[in-house]
Order: sequence, then structure tokens, then C-alpha cells
Amino acid sequence: MVSKTEEAGMPSCATAAHPPQRSPGPCCDHSTGMTLMNGDGEHKHEADVETKQNGHDAGEPTEDGNEQEVIVIQDTGFSVKIQVPGLEMFTIQVSPQEMVQEIHQVLMDREDTCHRTCFSLQLDGNVLDNFAELKTIEGFQEGSVLKVVEEPYTVREARIHVRHIRDLLKSLDPSDAFNGVECNSLSFLSVFSDGDLGDSGRKKKKGADIEQIDCTPPENILPGSKERPLCPLQPQNKDWRPLQCLKVLTMSGWNPPPGNRKMHGDLMYIYVITMEDRHVSITASTRGFYLNQSTAYSFNPKPANPSFLSHSLVELLNQVSPTFKKNFAALQKKRVQRHPFERIATPFQLYSWTAPLVEHVMDCVRAEDAYTSRLGYEEHIPGQTRDWNEELQTTRELPRKNLPERLLRERAIFKVHSDFAAAATRGAMAVIDGNVMAINPSEETKMQMFIWNNIFFSLGFDVRDHYKDFGGDSAAYVSPTNDLNGVRTYNAVDIEGLYTLGTVVVDYRGYRVTAQSIIPGILEREQEQSVIYGSIDFGKTVVSHPKYLELLEKTSRPLKIQKHKVLNDKDEEVELCSSVECKGIIGNDGRHYILDLLRTFPPDLNFLPIEGEEMPEDCKKMGFPKEHRHKLCCLRQELVDAFVEHRYLLFMKMAAMQLMQQKPSVQENAGALENGSSPSEACNKDEQAEAAKSEDNSESIDDPEAKLRELEESIEAHNETVDAKSREVIRKACESVCSISDTSFDIRFNPDIFSPGVRFPESTQAEVQVQKLLLKDAAAFVLTCQIPGLIKDCLEHNIVPMDGATMTDAMHQRGINMRYLGKVIDIVNKFPIPPQIDHVHRILVSEVITRSAKHIFKTYLQGVELSGLSAAISHFLNCFLSSFPNSVAHLPTDELVSKKKNKKRKNRNLSSVDNTAWAGVTPQELWKSICSEAKAYYDFTLECENVDQAVETYNIQKISLLREICVKVGIQILLKEYNFDSKHKPTFTEEDILNIFPVVKHVNPKATDAFHFFQSGQAKVQQGFLKDGCELINESLNLYNNVYGAMHVEICACLRLLARLNYIMGDYSEALINQQKAVIMSERILSVEHPSTIHEYVNLALYCFANNQLSTALNLLYRGRYLLLLVYGEGHPDMSLLDSNIGLVLHGVMEYDLSLRFLENALTINTKYHGSKSLKVALSHHLVARVYETKGEFRSALQHEKEGYTIYKNQVCRNLPFPLDTHSAISMASIPCHIYHFMLCKLLLI
Repeated sequence: MVSKTEEAGMPSCATAAHPPQRSPGPCCDHSTGMTLMNGDGEHKHEADVETKQNGHDAGEPTEDGNEQEVIVIQDTGFSVKIQVPGLEMFTIQVSPQEMVQEIHQVLMDREDTCHRTCFSLQLDGNVLDNFAELKTIEGFQEGSVLKVVEEPYTVREARIHVRHIRDLLKSLDPSDAFNGVECNSLSFLSVFSDGDLGDSGRKKKKGADIEQIDCTPPENILPGSKERPLCPLQPQNKDWRPLQCLKVLTMSGWNPPPGNRKMHGDLMYIYVITMEDRHVSITASTRGFYLNQSTAYSFNPKPANPSFLSHSLVELLNQVSPTFKKNFAALQKKRVQRHPFERIATPFQLYSWTAPLVEHVMDCVRAEDAYTSRLGYEEHIPGQTRDWNEELQTTRELPRKNLPERLLRERAIFKVHSDFAAAATRGAMAVIDGNVMAINPSEETKMQMFIWNNIFFSLGFDVRDHYKDFGGDSAAYVSPTNDLNGVRTYNAVDIEGLYTLGTVVVDYRGYRVTAQSIIPGILEREQEQSVIYGSIDFGKTVVSHPKYLELLEKTSRPLKIQKHKVLNDKDEEVELCSSVECKGIIGNDGRHYILDLLRTFPPDLNFLPIEGEEMPEDCKKMGFPKEHRHKLCCLRQELVDAFVEHRYLLFMKMAAMQLMQQKPSVQENAGALENGSSPSEACNKDEQAEAAKSEDNSESIDDPEAKLRELEESIEAHNETVDAKSREVIRKACESVCSISDTSFDIRFNPDIFSPGVRFPESTQAEVQVQKLLLKDAAAFVLTCQIPGLIKDCLEHNIVPMDGATMTDAMHQRGINMRYLGKVIDIVNKFPIPPQIDHVHRILVSEVITRSAKHIFKTYLQGVELSGLSAAISHFLNCFLSSFPNSVAHLPTDELVSKKKNKKRKNRNLSSVDNTAWAGVTPQELWKSICSEAKAYYDFTLECENVDQAVETYNIQKISLLREICVKVGIQILLKEYNFDSKHKPTFTEEDILNIFPVVKHVNPKATDAFHFFQSGQAKVQQGFLKDGCELINESLNLYNNVYGAMHVEICACLRLLARLNYIMGDYSEALINQQKAVIMSERILSVEHPSTIHEYVNLALYCFANNQLSTALNLLYRGRYLLLLVYGEGHPDMSLLDSNIGLVLHGVMEYDLSLRFLENALTINTKYHGSKSLKVALSHHLVARVYETKGEFRSALQHEKEGYTIYKNQVCRNLPFPLDTHSAISMASIPCHIYHFMLCKLLLI
């Protein structure tokens, strides 16, 4: 049966998403097909920069060196015994690298010790330091006995204890995940696997009869079904209705204890109502917890009779309430049975766009978090705020000479950054909600700035006409994201001594908030006095500083930034190594900070018309340059890197061509470029033509690239042996590609070119002209190389986008900004075979619609008071998605009270728009605005006047549009079935809008060494060395865990690849375990319906099938198909793999009619996207034929086998190492499956 599933996967070989994660060619005859299809391209590493620019020489050690270092890191673990009061001694496994604190965490998570928080660990009577590494503790070895000793409580420890007990009581409650708090998120795998995975699953399924498997798919996922229900997205887990242990657990109104009781050891009072309806008041004292005689209305702190003193609150409640004792034990048993990955907090908060209506229950910890010190303070540093800037910069200053030091440094950077992102998000929401007072309250609301928890917050509006020449508010809105990209880039280069600010950009309720760490001393002086490098007025006054020039020059090569001179207001020349907007400030801590990095990358001339400047012909043909709403359009770093690489190929070819024309002696010394890798479609047609000539003449030269580099180095070293002609060749090649050096290839960009207000000295005009030409070529490169390359990759299924997010990732990886969406659609429309990229067109149009709607929604929401938020959002969604033509908003009653009241409130709102203007929006007006926005921003003409026309014209579905807009703007809606097509009532009501969440952008710190191991492992796998590759991937996984903790998207990629390797090497059970972790991690980090999660489900189904868990495999495939229908709809290229596999499993359990429906649908999809002569179509024909044969319909079976055979014969058979006679053509059903498999693999290897 496994081979059948493998066959279903074989079509996928051509559609592996991205080269870095492809399975090895030599292993195709195992089962790479299915594994290759399953979405590996959805997770992309953006670490190309990091791998080259991580700022330390040890970042790229030899493979042997890496292995030796890792052996040091991962010493073998050993067992120690734990002695806990009241329990039998037990054994746990520890690692020498762990800290004592981690044993604390293990004990607080165990079922029998989870209720203990305030204790110390003692070895031979000595208390262990929580932050000591185990290997540093004298006498700590195999078999050592650690004694758990109960310690006296403090107020802090008592609060931590109550918080921990509350977490245990809520451990199965998903409300925190639905509410988007405490880094909780959702996972539904256990609902579909139903405990069938792992050893227990194999035992359960052993000997199970095939007839007992219920394999009937839900009606809504059958091919051709038009239903798109929403409720199955978040199925109700039976564990989510846990046994209730207490009715109420909250802080008592008698807190804090009066002075006389403090002196008796009282720390705090707790009020509890048990399930038996007993009201009890509990005292938390230094010695533990006991019942007191207080009631709701009278204070009597004396111990109750009989008095129970327990060191743990759980032990006390066990004595007070029999129901608590029974239910708490059952609850913890269920908790520890859950997969650990379902319980671990994620590094960054994920928000769900749907949620069921959850009952709001009393929660003392939640109330305390909302209204007490947690707003401004962190729990583990009582009484003081965290100095975020100091923490962020100190972690970057940690040593990084060897692997252990780098791991410690990267772990510290990642932890502080994730904490900062969470705090900044909370603060930004507090600012917009009006819970933080401005530091300049007398200013207009848009100009106000805020400080909260040592973080500086500013709003995305143009204050004091700062961006007047760049587009006003539009420029001010985009500036923070440009700045964040700059921060990300400089952090990746990681130059010692150069510091950036912690930066997070938060979009919430229509406002953009920038959160930054605070430079020490910046608030004590004026900006003019602080800035010692750069300009505070976009180039009018410019200053420089030698130390900054020295530091920034180290970044100039990796970032491709040219050192250049500009004129200040006194016509003095000032040297810079960045854009003029980049400011250098030395803080009171002596550190050199750079900020305002919004123009780190050069401008995009396609969206920046310059008077008197002629654009290349290729740009003009496509209608560029176009006026954009702001002048901060920059090229992406990926585009700059791709353009420089493209120019390098041209440089090598041109130099080779010139050297070939010289005398033989020079040829021997210098060599020329062998064919190697051909460049992308050239932007400069003359250069391309010249370069092409050299291809025919360079076949016989050995390793020319190395020889050419040697020649460059010789020239740079002023080697006299290099003759003048060779020098001239290099000089001409450099000149032709606009290199800033005439002795070697070195392309850099001046980010100040075409910057309004920036002037250059006369002496540098020639250099400026070269830079202008370079920018024009880069603008043409986007249009003539990158966009066609994207379409080509989509056509060849090298990338298979499934929704707006994956399409955006694909464009960004090629350096294409989203403002090119309209142009990409134009090129797709002109494509000669539109059906083959129909899915791309559909996703692109959907993205234009939802992004345009997002732009309008942002402004729309700014005019809404908090009390009218749910009404306004439901009205917007009705106008956007409902077929109901007369949507009327329901104004909140308090907005209709009086004009006088509105006047008072008006100044408090950040927008000057009338607070009820949103209610007048109609569906016709909204869609007219969406069409206008699509034309103005994306230069795309939407041929629709309402949502129904859009659905009909572009074949998009409303449920997908709803998901896209909710995710983009942070709306959470009620999980229920919505009727979008009703003409009689609106789709959404106020009650359907549950929440509005922030959309957060931040830097993602990378684990560079772990990534090097991952890359090395992939390379080994691609060479066919599976065991070596597996070891390297395992090392990578260990290092990732060391830096990120247990949950991260990079770890998910590791687990996915490990599972695939396990499967290829025949270890199906290990493949299942690793893939199960990957699925849960993808659900919890990316979202339950993310395209990557869908691919993970399909992978897991394969491994379940290999482990003979047929029912589970079917459930997982059905889940994958449902999610794909929800995200995209019917007819996606990936649907063919899903349907093939569903059909095969159904065929295996003798559900032939159902099997045929799915397999014929797969055949239709493959024919549409790959053409009728494709090998994928041949395989589909064969699979359909097998079902017909089993049903006894031999005529139909023979017809399909003939179709498949014809395709194989035409495309593959001539390459087979054995003859295939005509008799086989007549009876293809007799050809074993492995021959088909082999033929496919043979083609792929060719």
C-alpha cells in the first residue's frame, strides 16, 4: 500500500517549492515524490545575508570544526534522583549544560509535583544556585540525590504560586489562545489523529479490520462541492470542557494585610468558592496557606477550626473540597497526556481570526494583569521597569569567539527581543486605547508621543511637515516599515561597536505605532545637539563623524552602500557612508547608535518620476515611471543582491570575451569564463548580446572563474607581472557594469541619488551619473528579469502559492515590492497559456482587492470611537462581502445623545473625521473606493462594482476574501456559518465581531550556526549521503533548540526534513514522531490554516499510511483538503496530490466509487496545469485505470492505461535501460507499479 501513496506523490517532484529544501535526486526511487510536494517552499530562510554577514570569522567554520564544537556542547546526559516530601523518590534525566532552574521547571510540570513552586534543591545539604550549570556543581554526578526543600514564602513567591495554580486549572482551557494572550495558540491535530500516532497508535491499530474503518468524507470536501463551512476550521476538542475544580478563585477584598497582620506573617488573602458551594477565605503566610475566619463582610484573620496549614494551595484545597481533589487529579492527568508542543508557549503571539463564543469567567490573575503593576512592570523584576535598551545592547556585546559563546549570545538576543516585541505590542495597544498619557499632552493628538515601560511610542502621522516633500502622511505611514527593514539589515551584518534601536511596528485599530527602545540621554537634550552624523532635515544641514564613517564603512560592502560626499547648507563637502536621513547619536552610555534607517536601500525609479531623467526603454514600454503617493519607494535588499549577482555574471562573461581575443600567453595566465551558470534575462540588451558571444568561445577553458579572480587580486595587489592589456580588460569590464572600482568587480549604490534636497559636489558629478545609470538599470531589472522569472517559476511549479501571504513571500524573495502587483497581473494576463497559471492570477487579484480594502479600512477605522468599533467593523464587512444591497449601520446609542457630548469627545479621538461618518458608507461606495484604490496604488483596473461581480469575474470565493481581510487588519470574528449570498439580511452583526488584534512587524533574530548546519545537511542529502545529512540536520535541530527554545518556524523546517529522511531510510515510526511535532508547531506558530500547515498535514498522512494507520491518514488528508478549500478553493495545483492520495487510500479500503471521484478530479487538475502530455497526467490515468479495473469496468480501464502508456512511451521509454514491447502497450494493467515509479524517477534524474 505504501507504494501506491508514493505513486500519488510522484507528480509532485516537479513542483518542489524551492531548491534549498529539495530532496535528493539519488533517492527518487524510494519515495521522494510525496514528501517533495508537501509545502517545503512555504517556509523560506531569509538568512542568505546572515550566512555571509554574521560579523565573526568563526561563523563559517569547517565542517569538522563544527562537529567538534557541537560534541563539546552536547555532553551525554545522566540520571539523578529527586526526593520530594510525601512522595517516593523518582529519577529524571539531565544534561550537564542545563541549569538548576530547568530542573525546577521539570518539577513544576510533572503531574505529582506540579503544585509546588516555592522550594530549593539541595545536594548533600547544600542549596544549589538556580542559575548554576549542572556541570559546574561539585559532586553532581550519575545517581546523585537532589532533595526538594520547602522554602518560606514572600509576597512575590505567594503571587507566583497563585498564578501557577491558576495556570494549572486553566491548562486545558483554550480561552487564552482565542484571546491571543500569554503566547498561547491553537492546535487541532489531536482532534484528527485521535490518539492514533506513535506507539499507542500502532498497538491500537494492530489487527484492526479494514471494514471497521469509517472512511466517508464530509460532504463539503467532496470534489465539486460548493459549500465552504467555517465551523470545521476550529473543531471542538473534547478536552476543552475540562472538569471544573473551583467555582471562584480570586484575590480577597481584604488585601493587603494590615500592619499588625504583616507582623504575624500574613502576605495576602485569597477568596475561594468550592464546587460544593462553600465560601472560604485563605491566608497566604510565610509558612504556607491556611483557612481564616474572614467572610465577605467581616475581617477575622485568625485560623479557622480545624486549621490546616499546607505549604501548597492545592494541598489545602484538597482537604477543603473533595470535588477539587478528584477533578484536579483528573485534570493534571489529562494535561500531562497532551503533546508537550501543545503546551509550550510560542516565542511570538499568534492571533486567531476566528473564535467560538467562550464563556467569560472570573479570573483573578487576568484581572490583576489588566489593572495592576503588570501594565508597567515585569513580574520577575519587582518594583522596577526593564531597561530594554540596555538589555538589547548588552546581549549584542556578549562574546562570540567560539560556538558555545555564540549560542549563548544568540539565545540571549532572541529571548530579549521576543520579550521586547511582546511588551511593545502591549504598550502600543495601551497607547491607542487611551491608557497611556502623552509626554506632550498639550500638542495635537496626532503629534503626541508616549513613553511606557521604557519604550518610546510615536504615531504614523506627518508631524510638523517632516515628510512634506515625500508625500505627507502616506510617507509617514510607510517610513516605520522602511526603518524596520534597515534595522533588520544592520542587525544581520552585526558590526561590533555599531548599535541600532529595538524597533517594533504595530498596526492597531487603523493606526500605525512605532515602538523603539530609548537611547540613554536622548530625552535630556535637543535632537540638534544629539545628532553628530547625518541630517535632521533631509539633507539641508549635514554633519559627519570619523568614528561613524569607520563603523559604517564596515557595513558598506555587505550592504552595497557607496561612500559618497554631499553638500550641506554652507556648501561644504560632507562625507557619508549611508543616506543623509541616517542619524548617528552617541548615547550617555558611550555607544554609537544609528537610527532613521528608512533609506538604507536605493530608491525605486519606477515609482519616482524625475524631471529631465530618461528611463530605459524597457521601463517606458511598460508604462513606467509612475507617480506613487509617497517618495520613499526603495528597492528591496533581495532585489539589490539579485541585481549585483546578475551584473557579476555579465562582468565575468565580458572579461572572458575580451581575454579570449588576446594573445595565447595572456589566455593561459588569465583564462576566461566557462559556461557555468548563465545569467538571468539581461536588462541591458547590448551587454547581453556581447556576453552571449563569449559563450560559444569558452568551452575549452578550465576553471576560468578562479583564474579571473586571481587576475583581479593580482591587479589589486599592484602585481607587476600583470600586463597592461589584462588590466585594460578588467577596467573595461568594470566600467561596463558600473563597478566603483576599475580593478575588480564592486557594485555599490548611493542611497542619496534622486533624494529631494540632497546636493552633490561638482567634483563627483561623473560618479553621480554612473549611480543614476545604475539605478535605472536596477529599475529595468525588476521588470525584465525578476517579474518574468517569478511567472516562469509559477508556470514550472517551482513555487506554488496558495494564498496572499505565500504569494507575497514569493514576490519578496525575488525583490519585487507589492506595489508591482498590477504589473505582475498584466504580465500574467499576456501569458500564452493562461489556464496553467490560473491559480496565480486568482491569488494576485484577490490580493489586490484585500490590500485595497485594507488601505480603506485603515482610514475608515480612524474615525470610529471605541464604543462603536464592533458596529463599524461589521458594517464594513457587510459592505465588502455581503450580497445584501442595503447594509445599514447600527449606531451605538451613546453617540446619538447630543451634539454637545460629541464635541467634547472629538478632541480625544486621534482622527479629526466625524465619529459617525463611517455609518454612511454603502456597498456601492466601498467597492467604488476599492476599485479606485486598486487603480491608484497598484495600477490595476478591477472590472467589478460589487463583491458578487468580483466573485464571478475573477473566480474568487468570499470565505477566502474574509480570511485574507481579517488576517491583514487583525479582525477576529465569531466561529459560525455565514450566509454571504442573502439578499434579504446582512451577513454580519455586531455580535459577530469578537475582537480586534494588533498586526505586528518586528526583527527576527537568526541562529546563524544552526542555519549553517542545516544548509550543510541539505547539501549532503542532495548529494545522496542520507545518513550524514541526517546527522547534520539533527545537530542543527539541537542548536536551534538551544537558541530558540522548543518552538520556532526554523525548528519546524528541521523536523519536516528529518521526518522525510526517516521515511526515505525506512524508519517510518520515527518519521511519524518528527512529522507530528512539525504539524503541531506549524499550527501553533504559523496558524491552523496556513499553507505550510496544509503541506505538513499531507506529509503526516503519508507517514501514518506507512505505519498502517489508514483511518488517521484519511482524516488528515480530509483535513488538508478542507483547509485548502477554505484558503483557496477548488482547482489548486496542490489539490491533485491530495486527491490522488485520498483516492489511493479509499481504493485500498475498497471504497471504489469515492476513490474514483477524487482520482478523476486529480486527473482534471493535472491536465489543466501540466498539459495533457505531462507525466503527472500519465500517472493519474494509471491510477484511475486501476480503480476501473478493480470495479470490473475493463474497457474504461484499458482506455486510461492506453492514454498513460502513450505519454510514457513518448517521454520516457527511449531512456529506459530495458526494452518495452508492444504487447505491454495492449495490456498496461500488467505492468507493475514500480516500473511507473522507476520511469518517473528516471525522468526526474535526467
